[in-house]
Amino acid sequence: MKQFYAAYLKTNEEITDFFAVKMIAVKLGSNRKQYLDLLLGDNSGEITAKKWDVPDSELPALNAINEGDIVKLKATVTEWNGLRQLRVARLRKAVPQDGVDRRDFIKAAPEEPESMYGYIMEAALEIEDGDLRGMAVRMLEDNRERLMYYPAAAKNHHAEMGGLLYHMKRMLMMGRQHCEVYGNLNRSLVLAGVIAHDIAKLDEMISDSDGVVSSYSFEGQLLGHIVQGIKAVDRLAGELGVPHEKAIMLEHMILSHHYEPDFGSPKKPLFPEAELLHYLDIVDARMYDMEEALKGVDKGGFSEKVRTLDFRKLYKPETL
Repeated sequence: MKQFYAAYLKTNEEITDFFAVKMIAVKLGSNRKQYLDLLLGDNSGEITAKKWDVPDSELPALNAINEGDIVKLKATVTEWNGLRQLRVARLRKAVPQDGVDRRDFIKAAPEEPESMYGYIMEAALEIEDGDLRGMAVRMLEDNRERLMYYPAAAKNHHAEMGGLLYHMKRMLMMGRQHCEVYGNLNRSLVLAGVIAHDIAKLDEMISDSDGVVSSYSFEGQLLGHIVQGIKAVDRLAGELGVPHEKAIMLEHMILSHHYEPDFGSPKKPLFPEAELLHYLDIVDARMYDMEEALKGVDKGGFSEKVRTLDFRKLYKPETL
């Protein structure tokens, strides 16, 4: 297995190698022929793959491959609509004799979970408002075990082991600095809002201990983490006796942090701390996506189109 492989594949390259299966499905094409649709990855990133014209005789072997399995495949790197993907010639499930190490295929945040959790808990304990501090600390303590490995998303930004902690930590780092610049901000509300805004992703998604999401939960599919987060804060506020206004303000921060109805927020932010939370979330997501897109890009070159960045092709400077 080549370390940091998926992010460094080049168009027209022919490969024979191992990858982790992050999504697999047999689908029916517009030509009424079956094809295999895959999302593959290693510890450097992900790449989509297709195996065209799958006959019925191959279905038993393909149906035995599940998300999280390691597969060996022979494929050609192609480009479709400005994005790389693999055109698979053949594949099979890895066997013990292949000697692959599963750790090579686990994409993880670049910092240790314990260290990130410690930073976040330190920030929670610094919250001056006792009610908000109590809620933030309880959220972290009650969810500590799962926070050690949960991603922040099934795909896209911070979809990696420990990704939720990494996302939360970097937002707190920025939030602390913004409170130094803008004296009108309530620091307690900013820090508590960052800790609370995505905490319900732990209940929205079903992840294994490697940070690989297999599916969304029942409530996750019907409600989503914004509504789940508001419900969790409401329950916790009632248990801890948090004043009504404080609880509603924290719930509003969760409700509005996606900003637009199309992205799940029925209301836009209605006070400065909620507005800031949205932009902290966006900045960290964008910076993550840009960093990932530029992996494997030569200096003076452009990345492939990045779907989450409006299909922009990013440039890596040659002289800086």
